[in-house]
Amino acid sequence: MLKTIAYENQQLYILNQNRLPEEQVWERCDSVEAVAAAIRTLRLRGAPLIGVSAAYGMALAVRDYTGAAEGLAGHYAAAERLMAATRPTAVNLFYALARMRTVFETAAGEPPEVIFAALLTEARRLQQEDAECNFRLSEHGQALLPDHANVLTICNAGALATCGCGTALGVIRSAHQRGKIEMVYACETRPLLQGARLTVWELMQDGIPVTLITDSMAATVMNRQRIDAVIIGADRIAANGDTANKIGSYGLAILAHSFGIPFYVAAPASTIDENTATGQDIPIEERDPDELRRLGERVLAPPEARVFNPAFDVTPHELISAIITEDGVFWDFGRKVRS
Repeated sequence: MLKTIAYENQQLYILNQNRLPEEQVWERCDSVEAVAAAIRTLRLRGAPLIGVSAAYGMALAVRDYTGAAEGLAGHYAAAERLMAATRPTAVNLFYALARMRTVFETAAGEPPEVIFAALLTEARRLQQEDAECNFRLSEHGQALLPDHANVLTICNAGALATCGCGTALGVIRSAHQRGKIEMVYACETRPLLQGARLTVWELMQDGIPVTLITDSMAATVMNRQRIDAVIIGADRIAANGDTANKIGSYGLAILAHSFGIPFYVAAPASTIDENTATGQDIPIEERDPDELRRLGERVLAPPEARVFNPAFDVTPHELISAIITEDGVFWDFGRKVRS
């Protein structure tokens, strides 16, 4: 299975996803600032992986502290604010920060090295929990797919977005292991092409049949091919089941509803935000306009062109057939609030 992050020899290393698929480059992140920068620039990406990475970043913040004991709490709070500002839509980030805050407060008064050890243990626990969660989620989800299934997905919700086999792609992996996958159709996912660069590459590494399409081809593929399911990941799920995921997911849900195709969301239970009532309350990150104006060094639009570049959209729960978590498959999610 692909690895995305590792703490080895007292150092944190990440797989730089901006360099894929051309090359696999591991980078050292030697500070909380470096981890935050890696998340902001998408070298680290995917809601579950963002959470785990942030946890390691908070441990590094304490490891590197050299000031007076009474200043550690303020230093930690500043590092926490830095991390929280990186990707506001992904609730896994805030789930991980809350877990780390509990550990930090429990260990308050201990020497920094003791607090660091406790935080590092918690970060490793979060990493292991995510891997185990991915497996259980995938086992639940694969049961929804028929034999010889054709599946459509967008962005990357695979091993590269997590610490395990993935969420949406984890379901696909588990189904493929049982001989149930005929073809995966991967939307390229404009503007940063995570589907083309990451999902297609990842599936090809595992020998899973995959066909790349542009985002605008989805309706034609649903019309011409026998698509049995659309499966996406999630960055935040509101209490009523409304789901924020990569921009373009909402459009796929509308198309799937029109064609009578099941539309599944696969995500850890930690992605469900009980404090966010509906999708209207989910903060949507807007990213650099140059992500649309340029592709690397190539100019795609006039530099002064006005740009609207939300990273995510929200799919209403009415369009979601089921939400798949490690706890099982939740049907009619929007008609109840989880307790």
